[in-house]
Amino acid sequence: MQPVTMIARDLVSERSLQAHTHDCAQLTLALEGVIRVNAMDSSWIVPPQRAIWTAANVEHSLSVIETARLRPVYVVSSFDPFPGEPCKVLEVSPLLRELVMALEQEDPEVASHRSQLICNLILDELPHLATRPIRVPMPRDKRLKSLCDALLADPGAPQTLEEWAGKAGASERTLARLFEKELGMSFGQWRQQARLAHAAPMISSGMPLSQVADALGYSSQSAFTAMFRKTFGCPPTEFFNTRN
Repeated sequence: MQPVTMIARDLVSERSLQAHTHDCAQLTLALEGVIRVNAMDSSWIVPPQRAIWTAANVEHSLSVIETARLRPVYVVSSFDPFPGEPCKVLEVSPLLRELVMALEQEDPEVASHRSQLICNLILDELPHLATRPIRVPMPRDKRLKSLCDALLADPGAPQTLEEWAGKAGASERTLARLFEKELGMSFGQWRQQARLAHAAPMISSGMPLSQVADALGYSSQSAFTAMFRKTFGCPPTEFFNTRN
């Protein structure tokens, strides 16, 4: 049995994979398109430049935001390059991308010398990948979760917490308390993280920052850039490294 395997799946927009686990660890990435991965009470918006690592037996689910060429890589748990880390966000290097595409061309039923070399290179490359997390914590309370799911689906929605309260079936005060209790932040802080997470695929696709700012509900490009710099310490184009 090879230590690394891969199953290629092309999934259309709005397709989802329900919560499940594997006996092996998994690197979830898409060569094209944008996906959303949920695990460990968190949600990540994942463009092709990023991937989500989940250790063996960690429950996770997936939804497709933009039609995706999904290429999940499975690693036998005894070869886990991140022992003790149940979930991790990784930056997909050009080498890893090429290795994944090369592994796709191999017969999964035949452990050839070439496929073994590719597997070994993938295992060697994984721990060298940079970490670029944009984590959006998710609540357990059903009322709050419905609000958060709606905002992740439409991050530029302008409604106030009071307006969301009417849809969520709870008072504004109750929702505000739940945000602090379950997520450790205010509604405004959580919405900001959700919007910044959505910025990744927009910027990576080449969308002008002015359009990104408008789509995410910011009053101007400068307001979006200022908030991004305040959060991550650098402007968005530098963070996403879109020129490389």
